[in-house]
Amino acid sequence: MFNDQNSKYRELTLIAVLLGIIQGIILNIAFVYIALKLGFSIGGSAIAAILGYVFLHGILREGTIVENNINQTIASGINSTGTGIAFVLPTLFLLSIQNQDLVISLWPLLIAGIGGAILGVVVIIPLRKQLIEIERLRFPTGVAVATIIRSGSATGFDKAKLLGIGLLISAIWKIIMISCWLETPGILENEELNLSFGILPAYLTPAIYLSTLNFAAGMLSGRAGLPFLFGGILAWWIISPASVFLAWTPTGLDDKALIDFIYSQMLRPLGIGVLIGAAFMELILNFSAVKGAIHSLIAASRNNGIKCKDEMSFTILVIGGIIAIFFFFIAAWSVTGVSISQAILVALLGSLWLGLAGLIVAQCTGLTDISPVSGIALISVTMMMFALDGNVTAAMLITLAIAVAIGQSADMMQDLKTGFMVGSRPLLQQIVQLTTSWIGVIVACTVIYLLWYGGVDGKNGFGPNTNLPAPQATVLMSVVEAVQNNTVPVDKFVLGGVIGVLIGTAPLAGMGVLVGLAMYLPLSITLGYGLGCLIQMMIVKKKGEVFAENKIVPLAAGLIIGEALMDVGHVIFKIFL
Repeated sequence: MFNDQNSKYRELTLIAVLLGIIQGIILNIAFVYIALKLGFSIGGSAIAAILGYVFLHGILREGTIVENNINQTIASGINSTGTGIAFVLPTLFLLSIQNQDLVISLWPLLIAGIGGAILGVVVIIPLRKQLIEIERLRFPTGVAVATIIRSGSATGFDKAKLLGIGLLISAIWKIIMISCWLETPGILENEELNLSFGILPAYLTPAIYLSTLNFAAGMLSGRAGLPFLFGGILAWWIISPASVFLAWTPTGLDDKALIDFIYSQMLRPLGIGVLIGAAFMELILNFSAVKGAIHSLIAASRNNGIKCKDEMSFTILVIGGIIAIFFFFIAAWSVTGVSISQAILVALLGSLWLGLAGLIVAQCTGLTDISPVSGIALISVTMMMFALDGNVTAAMLITLAIAVAIGQSADMMQDLKTGFMVGSRPLLQQIVQLTTSWIGVIVACTVIYLLWYGGVDGKNGFGPNTNLPAPQATVLMSVVEAVQNNTVPVDKFVLGGVIGVLIGTAPLAGMGVLVGLAMYLPLSITLGYGLGCLIQMMIVKKKGEVFAENKIVPLAAGLIIGEALMDVGHVIFKIFL
């Protein structure tokens, strides 16, 4: 399978596979941390491509463009599985706080996640030829990564240096924050700088989170991240003071109790409604894309694209699909209270829904670069709870598998677009992603376990009122609890849903989802992220897009990876020493 190391045409080599696995694990750790902090993640393909070029071509002086593409495909595949895990698995931990009978077993989680990783790849492969070669959809991330891979050696080394500088800066800053050298009550606490100056009221939550990761994520997003900042301002600087002035809040509450009431009784349900409404609107607006994706699948089979020697054979895809469905069945059946008939039902229902979701994701990613994981996960957990008579654990297992799978579908198509542009063989990309992406499931589950049990003073390591608020998990938990207890705040959900639908009609893809996410995050995080967006926009205006791509992207990537690895390493240190 591996090319001869001395061959003139290096593509699938042992060194490319090993480098991709190592990078994928590191990126997985970093971006699981990001998802727990911000509620969304960012792709790691560009980072893997930069470092891959430096190592393969710069250090070994033998690497080729297509060999780096194999490295990048593996790294991004392992990384992308972590996003689905980080959106769903923390929900089970948060639910276990209120429900002591909720048992969280590792093996069913791993089985479900690995099944999702397999099925996410096999359901999307038949669409490659139709979407990429015939319809030639844009897949913006895939195009950007192809540009990076084809960049010159000098540019590659400069990017690697900037990435290293960013990593060092963020690691040093995180050490300072962890050591509490700068802690000053009322001014700087829990890595937050108070901006009230003794004048602004507490319900405005005037603070900024001093996180290099948070700031750098905003720098990577630029203008596209402004809706996130807008959502935070809307929540805490418009809705929050308005609720106080209009006497919608109880009187006599101290500052902390008032903030807790505004968040739990108003902003959080409104934010969930906005998120659901926006996600629903995105599905409506992309209905033509769904039809187009189904048409593409039919056309792909007619064109016999999957029988080409450069595509994985249809037999292997069928076998992979059967294995994945069997994994779903085993994962569901292993949960207490789930019968064989229910396990069969959710395995088949989940697989069918996953297939449709994969088609939606493939088309949406190709057209807009937006993957609506949040909305699909919310729909999935609700559907599975009804199918399983309210069994939360089993419903979350299948939802986790679906979230992993749709993340893999989006990533696989982006990688195949990159490979198409640089001349890679699709078959080799499909093989390496199918055989290595499952590693990301194990890594992500391990990181989440470590972060949960690595909390300070016996507290949980993520969730509301921590440095890792896990907003996606909080949304899922709220939906699950509301369905279980028949306590759905219908008025606020509906109001938020209407707002989400209206925002979802905006021309900026994903705007409503970002606004909804920001509404139930601390404003300190939103402000730090928004500052990064604004600074990136200023730099682009003065220096141009090329400067931003060559300088800002690698520096910001280093700032992200450094903080995430340092924080996870600190947790491991506390647990084992």
